[in-house]
Amino acid sequence: MSNILKRSEKIPFYGVVSDENVVYTRMTGFTEISVNKNPIEHKRQYIDEDFERNDVVGYTTSIGFSFDMFKDDAVHSDIAAIFDGEHTGNGALRSIIIVDLSSGTDGEYTAVKRDFTLIPDKEGDSNFAYTYSGTLNAAGEKVFGTATSQDEWQTCTFTANV
Repeated sequence: MSNILKRSEKIPFYGVVSDENVVYTRMTGFTEISVNKNPIEHKRQYIDEDFERNDVVGYTTSIGFSFDMFKDDAVHSDIAAIFDGEHTGNGALRSIIIVDLSSGTDGEYTAVKRDFTLIPDKEGDSNFAYTYSGTLNAAGEKVFGTATSQDEWQTCTFTANV
């Protein structure tokens, strides 16, 4: 079982705007971060065949999320502000970097960055902790690269592949 990829080795970082800079901050306190590919299919049946053909022609990738609200967490505060302010358009657009801590060397790891639109769903759906849940829908192409950190992976810096 030592070859299994642990969930804790694929770490998401959320782009929080701070003094007009974006700081990619580790997404802690999340009880769910699940990537859904949602393939777009082209289906057809030709008249000379008894079966249907199916091709994948694109994807509408989304990330389902849910978290317990921590009072002093910049990511949680930003998401709560989007919920509370019912932000639309660019006001709900954020970048996410997924860092694969199982793939890399010398503190530089494989990473993928993408813009997402935050779609609020529910809040306060627990008796024990105040929770938020929703979906992040892809709003741009994937950018492949590497990530490094100077603070034990509390934040990260992304460098796109050339």
